[in-house]
Amino acid sequence: MKKLLITGGARLSGTVRIHGAKNSVLPVLAACCLCTSPCVLHNCPDIEDVRTALAILESLGCKARREGSTLCIDASGLSKFRVEKRLAGKMRSSILFLGALLARCGKAELALPGGCPLGERPIDLHVKSLSKLGARFSFEKGILQAAWRERSDGDVFLPRPSVGATENLLLACALMNGTVTLHGAAREPEITDLIGFLRAAGADIRGAGSGDITIRGVKKLHGATYTILPDRIETATYLCMAAGCGGDVALRRCDGRLLAPVIGCLREAGCEIRSVGSEIALKSSGKLTAVSPVTTAPYPGFPTDAQALLMAAVLRAKGESVFQETVFERRFLHVPELQKLGADIVLSGKTARVRGVAHLHGAMLRAEDLRGAAALITAGLLAEGESEVLGLSHLARGYENLEQNLKNLGAAIKSVDIPAPFVYNT
Repeated sequence: MKKLLITGGARLSGTVRIHGAKNSVLPVLAACCLCTSPCVLHNCPDIEDVRTALAILESLGCKARREGSTLCIDASGLSKFRVEKRLAGKMRSSILFLGALLARCGKAELALPGGCPLGERPIDLHVKSLSKLGARFSFEKGILQAAWRERSDGDVFLPRPSVGATENLLLACALMNGTVTLHGAAREPEITDLIGFLRAAGADIRGAGSGDITIRGVKKLHGATYTILPDRIETATYLCMAAGCGGDVALRRCDGRLLAPVIGCLREAGCEIRSVGSEIALKSSGKLTAVSPVTTAPYPGFPTDAQALLMAAVLRAKGESVFQETVFERRFLHVPELQKLGADIVLSGKTARVRGVAHLHGAMLRAEDLRGAAALITAGLLAEGESEVLGLSHLARGYENLEQNLKNLGAAIKSVDIPAPFVYNT
């Protein structure tokens, strides 16, 4: 096990290349199960969740290999329909193999997915929506079993824009005999990317980027070569770090259009941001002002994954910033850790009020989820003295080369082994 040692106070300056989107490549990898010939995916991050998805593919009988940032997937030999429990429990996105295996094999079995402890993230919408299309489900000894009773087309109405349910329906219906229209579908860019891949493989899908998506089933999908879109949350991470610390940072191979709410908040806080083509440049004095109330919401609203990052950036801002979390009930796990640094944060239900302080001091911190880990690192960079951040297994699920990139920008940060036995005292 390792921990990060951070000595705060350094300005961040330099250039970072943004990797492919974690939340895009994972559903695309599940979609490869539908293809009868090899797929080539460019711009794929080398992170733990992607490694888990590749392990799932291999356990199902597929071939998978990495060549730099390119993944080569051959699902022609897929012969199993059960996702092993040890793999399903490692990440939330394992649930996407439900729709993919239903489409390819006509049945699927998997344990309930794992991932960050952000509160209840039920799969009821997945089950109810697929049931309307003719799938039947049972749950025995911790294993969800699904099979087509009969496949029926028609309209499916989602009561809320669930990203996972939308993706599972896209995967399950791609090979269906008939036409299905999803109403109330999620509109995240990563869903548009999944549709882009499926269409490149021969799927007939209309309405990408809207709340109404029509899927006309085809008999089979062929392989495709596809480039994964840039990770908007990794982009937000470096922007928030540079904004809070102060500095001059350029991010390349990214897309500012996907991150308009976050960029808007950082400009309001006093940062100078230029977004042109595939590059975003940010300049910040590090002396920020509070931002207008931030309410997380499905795309195109403020992303819940960026809430903790922006909160950490404005810990020393002049005035009070208010954050309202509407997506996950346990998205404030980072708040008690930030308070250890001297942050003035008052929690009340789904609302956090952050009053800027003049100084933060180093402390020992433990991350409880992926984006919370990045937020604690951000706060450690802002604090005076040395901070220690534990719980790095969360960080490895979503960031490639974060430590080295921060070093290249001038941060005083390094990972060290944790001596065993080690007991963390809260």
